[in-house]
Amino acid sequence: MGGSLSGGFAYLFERFPSFTQTFCFREVLEMRRQGVRAPIWSIRNPKDEPKQDFPSELKGLTTYLPRSFSERLENDAIFRRKARKAIAELSELWEGEGEKRRIYEALWLLPELQKKGITHVHTHFAGTAARTAFWLKKLGGIRYSFTAHANDIFCDEPHERLGMLIQESEMCVTVSNFSVRYLKQKYPENTGKIIRVYNGIHLDRFRPSVPDVSKPLILAIGRYIEKKGFGDLISACLALGDRPFECLIVGEGPLADSLRTAAAADSRLQITGPKSEDEIIALMGRASVFALPCVDEAGGGKDNLPTVIMEAMAAAVPVISTRVAGVPEMVEDGRTGYLISPGDVSSLTEHLARLLDDPARAREMGANGRRLCEEKFATECTTKQLREILSGLGVFEAPARTRMGRLWGR
Repeated sequence: MGGSLSGGFAYLFERFPSFTQTFCFREVLEMRRQGVRAPIWSIRNPKDEPKQDFPSELKGLTTYLPRSFSERLENDAIFRRKARKAIAELSELWEGEGEKRRIYEALWLLPELQKKGITHVHTHFAGTAARTAFWLKKLGGIRYSFTAHANDIFCDEPHERLGMLIQESEMCVTVSNFSVRYLKQKYPENTGKIIRVYNGIHLDRFRPSVPDVSKPLILAIGRYIEKKGFGDLISACLALGDRPFECLIVGEGPLADSLRTAAAADSRLQITGPKSEDEIIALMGRASVFALPCVDEAGGGKDNLPTVIMEAMAAAVPVISTRVAGVPEMVEDGRTGYLISPGDVSSLTEHLARLLDDPARAREMGANGRRLCEEKFATECTTKQLREILSGLGVFEAPARTRMGRLWGR
């Protein structure tokens, strides 16, 4: 596609690129391939995350916000005056000053966006970046849209504030039919703004798995947190008897020590810690089964459309997961893998054994999963859908003039 469609459009992330949010950089790269060479701002620099082999095309694309605004507040009287007025409004709107850093971020960003003629930003997650975008609109008339994912809509944001974020946005994208229904039920006054666009995946990075039938690999990947159900997976593996297999659970998180303690009972189980994307692709390339037995957390947290399930499907690996949120939109029970009830360890054990004992059936299911992934989750298609929706909002048109908000213009 020739030319650039960026116009008055930019991305705003809380942290970019991030190894736990690979779908974000895939979308950015595909947008660029499709002609949208939008500037990128990130509120935080993810240099504290494990080192990753991010694509070289990402280098130098992102502008990071300051870690502290104290010097600006001390030395810039205009910035300080605008911040005080905005914080007074924030205290009324969101009851307290806990979000005042979002004000500073918005005030710092406004002149940067205006210099580039940016009139619309798109963010991922109904979290920090979306709240900063909310204040960009309040203070400077910058329009925004956001993609809502999982915990950010199910439990992280207070109901009233999430409603405000959707109300003030031009559009709220979410990544499954399940979460579309959830949000429309919660916020019926904004049903016209809530649209489903699946996360996408670069299929050409994955080749069909070639498992070692003499020592099958059960692979699991995700944060070491309750909703991933890794404790259930360990229990199921311990019940597999003396079958030859290895189970690798890749990730990091607060439950790492307890998972290692539970896995220590069987040398076939290993809690590996984090791996790079290239290492994960290599593991997918020899996996016999991918298992992600998701559960609902006590506080309402849950997975919605786990990217790692897409990756397993792209690598033609059969998937065992649970009937949680958008997972049934990915895994077709009995065709691309198996769906079980959350917390059903005996059923998980039974279906793991079934796939380990029938490699031909596992390969057939994996091939079906690859075809389904090509149809539903190829990033070329999902990004094109998002691009066309954004285009319909006019975000790629070069602005005739920079839009100025009531407070910024004072």
